[in-house]
Amino acid sequence: MKVKFKVFRFNPTKDEKPYYSEYELEVYKGMTVLSALNEIKEKIDSTLSWRQSCRMGVCGSCAMVINGKPSLACQTQVLELKTDEITIEPLKSFPVIKDLACDLNNLFKHHTSIKPYIIRKDVEETVNPEEEYIQMPEELENYLQFAYCIKCGACISACPISQSNEDFLGPQALMSALRYIYDSRDNGFEERLAILDSPNGCFRCHFAQSCSYVCPKGVDPAKAIQFLKREIVLYSLGIKKKKKISQLQKLGEKLKEIPEKYKYPEFTIAKPQ
Repeated sequence: MKVKFKVFRFNPTKDEKPYYSEYELEVYKGMTVLSALNEIKEKIDSTLSWRQSCRMGVCGSCAMVINGKPSLACQTQVLELKTDEITIEPLKSFPVIKDLACDLNNLFKHHTSIKPYIIRKDVEETVNPEEEYIQMPEELENYLQFAYCIKCGACISACPISQSNEDFLGPQALMSALRYIYDSRDNGFEERLAILDSPNGCFRCHFAQSCSYVCPKGVDPAKAIQFLKREIVLYSLGIKKKKKISQLQKLGEKLKEIPEKYKYPEFTIAKPQ
């Protein structure tokens, strides 16, 4: 079966307008859009540009708009699109570097602005930790879904607010903020509040849910943003719930109270004779 690929072309360093190049390929079962692009570059047009890395849906590098939907090229099967013409374009909301490769600096600027790391009140323990921060499996489940984000930018490309306002934090950054706020080891809600509750923060979201529709990892940023709104409202009303101390943390505190003489002695492995 032959399929026509209509690929967006643009080089901003040259005095030219965007245009589309068309290529025809014989496709086969199991062929992905990324495989098709590689074949086009190797056999037809070596000037075509895009990003790729892992080819396993992990790195997020090959995100692009395929037949109108932001998707990972490495995960999109050509035959499953069920069409003999496929249009491939760069992600929306981002400046084009060349052809299908976009400048994602705005994504990472917003991501870093929400402080995407564990913030602790016990600063000394953070700088010079004596032990790991323990966490129960059920506490991990509270935020695990939101930890699967690969920062591909598909959600931002699909977001109508991000397309019209580049200062909006966007679904990726807001979802990441909730991921850390829901982490039982984190104490940084107040530190992040100023930017999350800003004019371009979570309440700018109109809940179109397009971000969740296109997410290749099932993260559901739209749901995360609604949870984030709830946390901010509860905090503003003075009824924000404190994070529960897990049974494992309680056990850890109890173990510290056990006198040294009752603790297990250190064992040594005898050397072979």
